[in-house]
Amino acid sequence: MNATQMELQDLSINTIRFLAADAVEKAKSGHPGTPMGLAPLAYVLWKVFLKHNPKNPKWPDRDRFILSAGHASMLLYSLLYLTGYDLTLEDIKQFRQWGSRTPGHPEYGHTPGVETTTGPLGQGFADGVGMAMAERFLASYFNRKEHAIVDHYTYCIASDGDMMEGITGEAASLAGNLELGKLIYFYDNNHITIEGSTDLAFSEENVKKRFEAYGWQVLVVAHGNDIDAIEHSIKQAQSETRKPSLIIVRTHIGYGSPKQDNASAHGAPLGSEDLKLTKQKLDWPLEPSFYVPPEVLSHYREALKEGEEAEKEWNIRFEKYAQEFPKPAEEWHRFMNRQLPEGWDKGLPVFDPKKGPMATRIASGEVLNAVAAQIPNLIGGSADLAPSTETYLKGLGDFLKSDHKGRNLHFGVREHAMGAILNGMYLHGGIIPFGATFLIFSDYMRPPIRLAALMNIPVIFVYTHDSIGLGEDGPTHQPIEQLIALRVIPNMTVIRPADANETREAWIYALTNRKGPVVLVLARQKVPILNQNKYESATNLNKGAYILSGAKTPPQIILMATGSEVSLALAAQEKLTEKNISSSVVSMPSCELFDVQPQEYKDKILPPSVKARLVIEAASPKGWRDYVGLEGDIIGLNRFGASAPGEVVMEKLGFTVENVVNRALALIRR
Repeated sequence: MNATQMELQDLSINTIRFLAADAVEKAKSGHPGTPMGLAPLAYVLWKVFLKHNPKNPKWPDRDRFILSAGHASMLLYSLLYLTGYDLTLEDIKQFRQWGSRTPGHPEYGHTPGVETTTGPLGQGFADGVGMAMAERFLASYFNRKEHAIVDHYTYCIASDGDMMEGITGEAASLAGNLELGKLIYFYDNNHITIEGSTDLAFSEENVKKRFEAYGWQVLVVAHGNDIDAIEHSIKQAQSETRKPSLIIVRTHIGYGSPKQDNASAHGAPLGSEDLKLTKQKLDWPLEPSFYVPPEVLSHYREALKEGEEAEKEWNIRFEKYAQEFPKPAEEWHRFMNRQLPEGWDKGLPVFDPKKGPMATRIASGEVLNAVAAQIPNLIGGSADLAPSTETYLKGLGDFLKSDHKGRNLHFGVREHAMGAILNGMYLHGGIIPFGATFLIFSDYMRPPIRLAALMNIPVIFVYTHDSIGLGEDGPTHQPIEQLIALRVIPNMTVIRPADANETREAWIYALTNRKGPVVLVLARQKVPILNQNKYESATNLNKGAYILSGAKTPPQIILMATGSEVSLALAAQEKLTEKNISSSVVSMPSCELFDVQPQEYKDKILPPSVKARLVIEAASPKGWRDYVGLEGDIIGLNRFGASAPGEVVMEKLGFTVENVVNRALALIRR
């Protein structure tokens, strides 16, 4: 470089530093230190390597960039503004303010160019693994010799905190096993966390050795300001096509400030005096704040033309691909537009009561395999529980290091990473992902489930072994509080079907839903298949609740139930009828779907005049008062389960016809 180029490079790097520092200072809140230390790395990656089009943030073959260290959000916002995304300098000035497009941590769907919501450490790291898996699957599915329409990298910046979180180890281990060679991560090794030096709690001898053991290529950049070393390491990472790469970069938090290498630069503004001293040290104008040299903006905005040309070149390649391979090209558009193929639901099973009782997890497996045969981008797996959750896609291959075209994902015993990887696969585009485990282990997945809901993305989570009815495994495996814990998450739909036919309808809803994650809660034990001629149709599931059986006029009592307890309610109804007591049985597979129905419909299902309402659910009773009121009653569980055969546990804990009838009679008398 000549002197002018060197000066422009330094100006460009310092622009990132001071946009971040000024924004945090104005907001009186935020993390200035990490963007200041990472600015050289960010400059090299975004200016030299990142393939993207700021005018079209959703271009399918763009490189993905994830800031797993979401607290350093001003680093990303600065880059998005400078390179020409739909983000203004005024947006930067409104950092962390009400209604701004620059929230405290990056939020998917809120700020153009943000690929995923990050902040809870480790989540972005695992999301990126999912994106890289999606890229490999789509490349294997669509690419033809001399026609590579899927060919991009997934980049991620992770912090010391990311390295400490357990989900990072889970995801990194799987990525190495699967040989995701187009995954390139940067470890911002600045030795500082909020409480102080990382060696207070993080004294691993060598993160490098850990990742090498995971099967990664690990490169080291000794000085975070060494532009040439950063550039060389990225080229070296790109040349390794088999192993994912981790580039460990030694940076200095709060670079150039009096708080450099100090924890105080992590989560608080520099302060007006220290900000002034930093600008003086780095030869930056004290005024105005948020200063962007015109030549720097022009330099960064070259990304607009470069991105437009890159996408234009890809479009030309895709046109040639479409001419030679018209059917795959048509399929590509369907994948990317999240459209289901015509006739995808024609082979769905209809379950006959003559088949005898069937566990809803078994019914789910039959439905899943039927639709998977018709929907080629429906991909998923389990946390080492496919035989138990019935989620293996028969004859559709395994996604392995030797074959990235298989549609069965093997996450191993890694529930936490599984949840985030599913999020990443969906966010990449082109994939309909699902993942399965036992309901009790949804606790291990709560952070990515919550983030899926926050991002409003329709990932499908399948949870089986849904109650004390699972039996002998005992209270460690018998969920009690998990149902209500999932139901209280905004933007999420929880469905607990009563039988095989409701399970079919639950899958139809999950696959056609376009907003928010769907949770399918399924039983291990067999339950009766309800006669569709005798009772109301299971197609009513999409309304959340419906009168399965009962009088046309308001009954004396309403029995509400979900899942396996619906058949118990029906049996109790027969006994009440023998006693000349009119009742209705309401199957309520989804509170969320019922809550959004018109009031007229809700009053039809739960007539306000009927105060005697009894809920039956083998789980925590919390949340049901919204439906039974103060006058109603709930047969639920305020204790943990026990180890015994499932039918014995159900009986001992009150889930019997006799107890339901007695509680109903007491409620009517009261």
